[in-house]
Amino acid sequence: MAIAKDPPYGLSGYVSGSPEHAQAIARRLRTGNVHVNGAMADMLAPFGGYKQSGNGREWGEYGLEEYLEVKAILGHNAA
Repeated sequence: MAIAKDPPYGLSGYVSGSPEHAQAIARRLRTGNVHVNGAMADMLAPFGGYKQSGNGREWGEYGLEEYLEVKAILGHNAA
């Protein structure tokens, strides 16, 4: 884990092993994506990095949110 956590980048990682062990390691990695036991990319899943690999997300619901603006309407009968 020390070697895996050491780089200043965190775009994607790959873990293999028993499903339980691989999932436990995947949760501890500081990367935007972790592929467990050869899992392929999923265009519905968010994609983006941690650390010096950048901020923000592409793909999936989180990627779409990058293009949205939020508005709050406050007052009588606001919905």
